[in-house]
Amino acid sequence: MSTKSILNKSSLEFLENYLNNASPTGYESGGQKLWMEYLKPYVDTFITDTYGSAVGIINPDAPYKVVIEGHADEISWYVNYITDDGLIYVIRNGGSDHQIAPSKRVNIHTKAGIVKGVFGWPAIHTRNRGKEEVAKVDNLFIDIGCETKEQVDKMGVHVGCVITYPDEFMILNENKFVCRAIDNRMGGFMIAEVARLLHENKIKLPFGLYITNSVQEEVGLRGAEMITKTIKPNVAIVTDVCHDSTTPMIEKKIEGDTKIGKGPVVTYAPAVQNNLRELILETAMAKEIPFQRLASSRVTGTDTDAFAYSNGGVASALISLPLRYMHTTVEMVHRDDVENVIKLIYETLLKLENEETFSYFK
Repeated sequence: MSTKSILNKSSLEFLENYLNNASPTGYESGGQKLWMEYLKPYVDTFITDTYGSAVGIINPDAPYKVVIEGHADEISWYVNYITDDGLIYVIRNGGSDHQIAPSKRVNIHTKAGIVKGVFGWPAIHTRNRGKEEVAKVDNLFIDIGCETKEQVDKMGVHVGCVITYPDEFMILNENKFVCRAIDNRMGGFMIAEVARLLHENKIKLPFGLYITNSVQEEVGLRGAEMITKTIKPNVAIVTDVCHDSTTPMIEKKIEGDTKIGKGPVVTYAPAVQNNLRELILETAMAKEIPFQRLASSRVTGTDTDAFAYSNGGVASALISLPLRYMHTTVEMVHRDDVENVIKLIYETLLKLENEETFSYFK
């Protein structure tokens, strides 16, 4: 399978539509519906759960179950307090970066639809020259053009409304995909593409494949924690993002040495089952798929941890997509890496034997 053939026109149209759609933590259902509609031709059936995780299943009756997984949610803000003057203070929903917020445009999600606003910030002329104030959660505020709290109420904005950024998908220099929420809707996209390739290449897998798009990863891997108890998988291959450590102000001695364009990143960590990881690495080498290595000290900080430690222990591994500027509105990945993650998951599934236990004690 040629790497160049993986992404097609309809793939890229779906990717753009999927990334541009807001799916903040706890409110992922709109994005999940788009994802399920795209995946529908390539799977036999779906399951969803109470909080919105979605799973497309191939061979649902097979006793041996393999999960490939990404997470659907994006970081956001909540309306937390409205002043008498109609200004809005916020708290985080996930790991939203306070430093990027000043002067950003925002979408406030209400029952009546989107209300536009901006994160205000005092002009450079008015700030204390001797002691520059830095952006912090407690001094960030949103202005929606209202003069009183009553006007804010009339627009349908209240405490608990979720807030996202409107920044949309673009391509830089032909091969860099840029958007907010690449962490980790790109993961959902990549596992959907694996399903498409299996269908188009008429592959008959000997096991059940559960293409899983979990919710609420950004607040503690909660969606994966729930859905793994429903699926009860034997194996889980998780995809998420990791840092490109080659841009300024990042310490490689701490973050490792990984870069966009150099291939998928395979993680070493206690939650990663060694024999499954070696199968992935052997597949990469056999198929000449470039890859990078990364070590995680205690936890991976991804849904891998939730799957690994569920159901008495599930053989789990993590294939990451290197990303620049995580948790900003200009997250950036390399098209080649996207295609190679898809290819690596696809080829690993073809090598995975039915009923494989990955036991260390054979």
